[in-house]
This record gives sequence, structure tokens and C-alpha cells, in this order.
Amino acid sequence: MAEGAVAELAVIGAGVGGCALAAQLRRLGWSGSVHLLEAGRGPGGRAATRRSRRDAGLHINHGAPLFNCTGSTPPALLQPLREGGWLEPWSGTICCLDGEGRIGSAIGDGFSDGSLYRGHGGMEQLCCGLLQIATEATLHSGALVRQLQPLPGGGWRLLGNNDELLLECHWLVLSGTLLAHPRGPALFGWPEVPLQAAAAQASDPQLQRACAALAAIDSQASSNLLLTLPAESAGPWRAQPFQLLQCNPAAQARWGLRRVSIQPLEDGRCAVVAESSTSFAAEAQGIYGSRSSAAQLLGAHANPQAEDAAMDTLEQALQAALGLPTAGADRQLMRWGAAFPQPPGLPPELSLCAASQIGFCGDAIAGPGFGRVEGALRSAEALAGQLLLHLGSELS
Repeated sequence: MAEGAVAELAVIGAGVGGCALAAQLRRLGWSGSVHLLEAGRGPGGRAATRRSRRDAGLHINHGAPLFNCTGSTPPALLQPLREGGWLEPWSGTICCLDGEGRIGSAIGDGFSDGSLYRGHGGMEQLCCGLLQIATEATLHSGALVRQLQPLPGGGWRLLGNNDELLLECHWLVLSGTLLAHPRGPALFGWPEVPLQAAAAQASDPQLQRACAALAAIDSQASSNLLLTLPAESAGPWRAQPFQLLQCNPAAQARWGLRRVSIQPLEDGRCAVVAESSTSFAAEAQGIYGSRSSAAQLLGAHANPQAEDAAMDTLEQALQAALGLPTAGADRQLMRWGAAFPQPPGLPPELSLCAASQIGFCGDAIAGPGFGRVEGALRSAEALAGQLLLHLGSELS
């Protein structure tokens, strides 16, 4: 930004919720300045696609291989995303593994029922499409917001990890819970929860209630093993009768796996993503992949020995459960610290604190689709409608 400039709206997090908010504001006709600050390498969050600068053919949907919508009326943003070619229906086969190693029909797990979609060419295309709809929204990748400071007279100052000024804005939206939850200080050694410290200065009772509700949200983690199998050992994986394998509770207890996604690559290789069970992720707390954003950008401690041990355990579980080869596979470990927020979530009536000029969206907002991509879309659409009443008269 130009020195001294102040954004009308800053959004922390360029996952589905943050990108959807910017897109819906544009669809509603608002043309003010929108800046998205994302700690990761690019947009997407858990709906991102892992790519490699050294390997153009590699792309792995490492957080979510697809997403579902279960409401009778789809989110409003689905239509423009599909019309723009950013989304397509997911038409793969889903099966379920039981505790005896038998593969059967899919079960209702909350993430695989209803209408299924994926990004065209990779899940990252979901957020890329949203940013295209959000014309002239500015994305700042690798921007870790560490402190939130309310400004006298309204607005916010956003500071980085070294107290450097990142941005000033009139309105602020948090599209995730990291800055509002005690796990941030626990993970990164921060002395306080950033939003709670800011709320103490703002003296806004509604914001205080929102802080308490966000801090109380429990969530389940997931430690995901990413395998890239060479063409010579990918055949058995590519020949499986499913592209997504659920694990029922007995299978999760036996092998420590929650879901397995098979993603064939165009050059004959195959990517496999093994999502851990909640209990495995709890045991592996604090183990972050050395190539993850948490380790490289957020400063989480990387432990190569523990990382290798976690990958060994998940790889051996895959081999034991499915009897398929993994020889020669390149592997990575990704950990999502709050992959699955648990109810009740943030009440929608606390998603906009007008007196403090701050709002909240994402899958942790209570309502239809809670804990899923659908909830992130719906909460962003609802917040955009509320914000439009406060953002001023800059309508296109």
C-alpha cells in the first residue's frame, strides 16, 4: 500500500471464508478497498493445493479433496463459481473401510453427503475463483498478523511478528480463529491471545462476548501424510475402485486413519493423502511438517525425528489397512491444528461487532454447514450483507 494509506476493509486469512467475503461484497456492489492478509504461501487455507516449483506436474489437494453442500438452497457464490469454470461437480466413488479391513459402501460422515464439488484443476481454484470475483482485492501472502490494535476514533492497526506495521484499516474481519484462540499462544509462545488483548482496549461488551465464545471453541486436529508414488508403484493405487475412502470408527481406532484420498497425476504418478484420526493427531500434538506454513512462516518448532516417526506410523498404517505398496514414495507431513471445529461455534449475532468495527466469518460460525466449506461460504455471505450497511457509500 502507499505510505499513509488506510484500507477500507482488511481481512485476516485468505481461506474460503475470507475470499468468499471479498467476493460477495463485490457481488453486492461495494467497490471499496479490500486487503487480505494471509500467513501462508497463497490463498486456500485447508482448501489449498500443494504444488512444487521444482515439479510442475505435482499437485496435491492436501487438506480437502472435495467439499459438500447439504442445504436445500446452495450458497449464493456457487453459481458464479461454476459459471466461471472454477468449480465442477465431484463425481468420484466413495467407499468405507471397516475395522476388519473390508471395503464397503460409503457412510454418512457429514463431509461426503449432499452435493459434492471440487475446484477445477485443484481445490485451490475455489479460492482463486473467489478472488477473481472479488475484483481489485489485494492479497498479501506470507503476512503473519501478530497484534491487533484498535485505533482512537475507530479502525485497526495490524502489526507483524516483529512489531512492524502491516496495515491500517477502517474495518477488520477475522476469517479464522488463530488470533482469537488460546492455541495461538500455546503453539507460538505468544504472551497473550491477540484478539483478547485488543478487546481489552476496545471496551466493547459485544466484542468481549465474541472473544469469549471464540476462545471456548474446541476443535479436532488432523495430521495428514502426503505421498507421491512414482509411476512404477502407482498402478495398484490408481486401480482402486474408490477415490475417497472413509474409515469407520472401528477402522480409525485400529489404524489411526480417518480418510484416504487417491489423486492420480497426469504423468502416471499418484498422490495419496492419508488423514489421521483425531486420536492420532492428539498424540502427535506439536509435530509439524518441516515444509508446512506453521514451521516455515509461523515459527512452530520442527522436529525432524518426530516428523519421520509420525510419517512412518501413518505409512505403515496405510500398508496394513489396504495392503498397497508405498515403495519409493516422496512423503510430507501436514498438520491442521483446528481442522474440525466442534459445536456450538460463534453465535451469528456476534459475527459483527459494529461498535468496534470488526467482524468474523469462516467455518467456526454456528449455522448450516458449520465446520465445513459450506459453512465458511454461508457465513461470509451473511457477514457481507451486514457489513454493507456500515462500510459506506462506495457502491459500484
